[in-house]
Amino acid sequence: MDITTQKPAAPPAPGPSATADSGAARGVTRPGDRIFLGLSRGSGIFVLVLMAAIAAFLTYRATLAISEDEANFFTSFEWNPSGVPPEFGIAVLAFGTVVSSVIAMVIAVPVAVAIALFITHYAPRRLGGPIGYVIDLLAAVPSIVYGLWGALVLVPHLDGLYGWLDDYLGWTGILEWNDGAPRSLFTVGILLAVMILPIITNVSREVFRQVPRMHEEAALALGATRWEVIRMSVLPFGRSGVISASMLGLGRALGETMAVAMVLSPSFTINASLLDPGGGTFAQNIASKFNEATEMGRDALIASGLVLFVITLLVNGAARLIIARRKEYSGANA
Repeated sequence: MDITTQKPAAPPAPGPSATADSGAARGVTRPGDRIFLGLSRGSGIFVLVLMAAIAAFLTYRATLAISEDEANFFTSFEWNPSGVPPEFGIAVLAFGTVVSSVIAMVIAVPVAVAIALFITHYAPRRLGGPIGYVIDLLAAVPSIVYGLWGALVLVPHLDGLYGWLDDYLGWTGILEWNDGAPRSLFTVGILLAVMILPIITNVSREVFRQVPRMHEEAALALGATRWEVIRMSVLPFGRSGVISASMLGLGRALGETMAVAMVLSPSFTINASLLDPGGGTFAQNIASKFNEATEMGRDALIASGLVLFVITLLVNGAARLIIARRKEYSGANA
């Protein structure tokens, strides 16, 4: 029996990928990588330093104002920082900011998610494209334009809605209408909902488009209807993205200034009914009183801005916690 000897195959010549892998394994990076790493790290550190500087400035000026305040800063309904002695509080501003933002979220989030689902899973391409383009344009409209529309169009046409709410839900007291001008926190909530609707819709639409096609096809193969596909595959996959989009819209609602100032009749009272005119928000109060405020008045406004800053940080932190709990069904793990 002939035994043939075979020479061992020569190892392959190292190519560019092998050289790059070996270089990466030794920790050797190219100059461009080092520059990009330095710029990225420096940008992140700069943002943290900037946030810390803003917080320090607001805290310092707020301390000066609160130390001179003769009223309870958190529970007082007064706003007279120029008086002798100065008296001011944020109870009305905090209530108006939170209530108007909650109303906006309750109205905007379901509508925005429905529009995003319609564009991505129901509308034909010829219809979904133009609708998405219009939504993108609405997101770029300045706040002052929304404010003008709210003051000239929305407010004069809300009597019918207010009357309907009073007829059917007025018994609750929260939606009781006393025939006053519809310049209330409820009107502000409607206007803010219109403003944040394009933001939530755009982000949700892009998230729904990233759903793996295999998930949808598998559900269809098992006999699921289109709505069951959305309920079992699309919505669970995009839950974190929808939460992020909602928090992005909430951030705009909390800090909106001019549009709120143009439709709200400000007053430092808390009404039992959301349909009664009056109330105020942090941003609206700062915008309307800053130019005519004294040095003490400006410090008081800065103190109220610090509270809004803290509320925004808490909202963003809560959103991060909610998203972290939903990582088991995120786009990275799909």
